[in-house]
Amino acid sequence: MEVDKMDENEWKYHGEGNKSLVVSHVQHSQVLRFLKYPAEETENPNQTSEEAFHHILNIVDFSKNVMKPFLGGKYVHHGEAVKLPLDFVRQLSLKVQQERPESRCDKVMDTFSGYALCLPNLTQLPDCHFSEHRPPLCIEIKPKCGFLPFSRHVTKEVKRKVCRFCMHQHLKLANGKWKRMSKYCPLDLFSGNKQRMYLAIKHLLEEAQNNLKIFKNGEPIYSCKDDKDCLQDLNELAQHLKPYFFPANGLINGHQSTKVVINELIQVITTVLLSSSDSCRTGDLRKVLSPEGRGHCEASLLHRDVLRKETKQNPPFYPSGIPCLPKDCVLSKILHAQMQDSLDIEGLYPLYKRVEQYLEEFPKERSRLQIDGPYNESFLEKLRNCPSEDDGTVEYAVGKVHQYRVAMTAKDCSIMIALAPCADDEPVEIQPSKSRFMYSVSILDLDPKPYENIPHQYKLDTKIVNYYLRSTQAKQDPASAGLFRDSEDCTLLFHPV
Repeated sequence: MEVDKMDENEWKYHGEGNKSLVVSHVQHSQVLRFLKYPAEETENPNQTSEEAFHHILNIVDFSKNVMKPFLGGKYVHHGEAVKLPLDFVRQLSLKVQQERPESRCDKVMDTFSGYALCLPNLTQLPDCHFSEHRPPLCIEIKPKCGFLPFSRHVTKEVKRKVCRFCMHQHLKLANGKWKRMSKYCPLDLFSGNKQRMYLAIKHLLEEAQNNLKIFKNGEPIYSCKDDKDCLQDLNELAQHLKPYFFPANGLINGHQSTKVVINELIQVITTVLLSSSDSCRTGDLRKVLSPEGRGHCEASLLHRDVLRKETKQNPPFYPSGIPCLPKDCVLSKILHAQMQDSLDIEGLYPLYKRVEQYLEEFPKERSRLQIDGPYNESFLEKLRNCPSEDDGTVEYAVGKVHQYRVAMTAKDCSIMIALAPCADDEPVEIQPSKSRFMYSVSILDLDPKPYENIPHQYKLDTKIVNYYLRSTQAKQDPASAGLFRDSEDCTLLFHPV
């Protein structure tokens, strides 16, 4: 990248989250990620510039030195920090402002520091040759937490039965974050069972929220549209996807065609997620057979029928191992990192307070304990060498806090699946079951979660659980809720008149 020849017209708006905004190059497979700040925080440009530089360096170092060893080098692209001309950044900010969603405009793009994170554009396959009518596809999935807490510190039994994502849906619906509740359950996606994974991806497609996006040639074609009809959206998506699975027009027609096309997409996504390689041909993959675990969420639609029978027959879900996923597949890697949270926030919060009390007495120790970084090999050693049992030391507490932060990053990461039809897939007539794709899998959004955020997470956890309990109990009308339940017998009593 020649920073002295930057032209804002060669970059376009790509998307944004809560803390950063991304632009992509119109020709090269590159993106720039800029930090965002509340407008009032930009009143001191010098301070903002220094903060931005350290923030971006921390993102690079945390991804490279901490998350990469957990997730594997083949999945992680840590990028590099770049210093850009301020004129270019300011002109670019003006250019993309009109394309930003109104809901995201409460924060402004960093135009003072000139620093950005340069990354490959993971929605594309740069080395792949493709036809004009079938450019690369990319599916972005934010899977969330894939296990139920197994810590002895958990005080509410419901947390051992219903996953965090499913409980949080009730609170988000009440707060107006979403208009409809998602039926997606992360435990189904992480199960390794193809039936459960199929339903999980299907539910993501039906209610994407901010957990699923689909790109075609780097352009978004499917994402959260809270005010639109789901069936209409899926019909439009199927029209985009037909050339990839059914290149010969007219092979399928009518209402069922959408269902068939979406089914093909789900099958490909499932195959890739269970693959132990980051890139190859989907047609080359062997069928994955793996034992089913007992990582069941009672809020999942599958729980009442299929899962209730399986639970009695299959081996239990052991936290120390991941029996139901292929060892090196992307979901297995993410789940392993998530399970660094072995205490749950309820067990971790007292350790956080131990660290805070220690730092009040010895504030200069903050640097030695690497509370704010640097995120280097020493940081990784602290969390990997943490004793399994609490010895009462601040070192144990810090080690568990570092492990928790790794887990929180893994619980909020995104999976990028880039797909392109194989060159030998070009004949006009092709059977959908034989569609073959080149693909690449990556993991992104690997920023370190702030140490200072732990009290907020503790309060949020309590709020989510309490609201879920209140809302589900309120829905059970005492006059009728207990009379008829699934798979339960009832007795009819006849009284003489």
